[in-house]
Amino acid sequence: MKILVTGGLGFIGSHTVVELLNQNYEVILVDNLYNSKLEVYENIKTITKKVPIFYQGDVCDPDFLEMIFERHKMDAIIHFAGYKAVGESVKKPLEYYENNLVSTINLCKMMKKYGCKNLVFSSSATVYGSPKELPIIEDFPLQTTNPYGTTKLVNEWILKDFHHSDPSFGIILLRYFNPIGAHESGLLGEDPNGIPNNLMPYILKVADGSLPKLNIFGNDYPTRDGTGVRDYIHVVDLAKGHLKAIEKILKEPIFDVYNLGTGKGYSVLEVVKAFEEANQIKIPYEIKERREGDVAECYADVSHAFEDLHFQAEKDLKQMCKDAYRYNQRKKERK
Repeated sequence: MKILVTGGLGFIGSHTVVELLNQNYEVILVDNLYNSKLEVYENIKTITKKVPIFYQGDVCDPDFLEMIFERHKMDAIIHFAGYKAVGESVKKPLEYYENNLVSTINLCKMMKKYGCKNLVFSSSATVYGSPKELPIIEDFPLQTTNPYGTTKLVNEWILKDFHHSDPSFGIILLRYFNPIGAHESGLLGEDPNGIPNNLMPYILKVADGSLPKLNIFGNDYPTRDGTGVRDYIHVVDLAKGHLKAIEKILKEPIFDVYNLGTGKGYSVLEVVKAFEEANQIKIPYEIKERREGDVAECYADVSHAFEDLHFQAEKDLKQMCKDAYRYNQRKKERK
C-alpha cells in the first residue's frame, strides 16, 4: 500500500511516517520545510532502516502536486501540511486561509483526477471553540475562536461536501488534542522554528537555558488552578491513531470524525509540575495576560475512536515529559 503524507517532516507527520514504515507501508512524503528541518528525513531513515520517497515542495503548488500524482499511484493520503499556530493566525489570517485551504482543495482535485480514493485529514480540537460542556464529543456544535481553528473547520466542510458529491471517496477527519512527547530514540520530536507557540517546546527552551522563564498566559481561567486545561496525548500514540484510520478507510469508503486524545485534562501548571518531577529540573515561570483565542478547558471523549477504530492512547503524562526532554537533550548533543 502506497501512502502520500503531506507535511511528513513535521512533528506529527514524521512520527506517523515512522509508524507507517514500521508496518511496511510504502511512503511518499512531501514537505516544504516551512516549519520543519531536512535532518528529520535522515532521522526517519535511521530509525526505520528504510528510505521513504521525499519531495521538497508546497502542496499549494498544483504543478508540483500533479508531478507527484503522475509518478505514483497512491492508495491513500494523510494530509498534515498546514500552518498551525493559534497566535500567529490571529495576526496573519489571510496567510492561514490561503495556505490551509488551497492545499486541501489542490489535493481533492488531484484525488479526483488520478483516482486516489482515501484521505485522512489532520483536523483539530479547535473546531469545538469554547465548549459548553466536557468532555467533548464529536457531534458537539462546531465553532471557532481563531483563524487557525476556522481553517480546520472550513477544511472539514470542504471534505464533507467532497465526499457527499461522490461517496466512493473515503474521508476520515481526526480531531486531535495536544500532542507532546517524542520518539523513544531521541531522534524525532517537536522542534519549531523561532519562538515556540506550544507549551512543551516552550518548557524545553527554559529547561535547557535558552529562555530564562516560561510565560504562562492567564491564571484566571475557571479551572482548578486558574491555568488552561488541555488533553495532552503522546505523539507516538497519536501517530498510531492515524494508522488505525488508514486501516479503517482502506476497508470502506466512509466519512467519519474521531477525537484522538487521552480523555484526561491537565492544566499548564500540572504539566510544569509533571515535567519537573519526571526530569528533576526546576522550570521558573511568570504569569502573563491571556492570549487572544485561547479557551479555558478542552479535553476529549475518546469512546468513538476506541469503539470504532480500536484506538486507545497508552502513554501517560510523565512519559510524555520524559521523552520530550530526552529528545531535547540529544538534539543538543548532536549540535
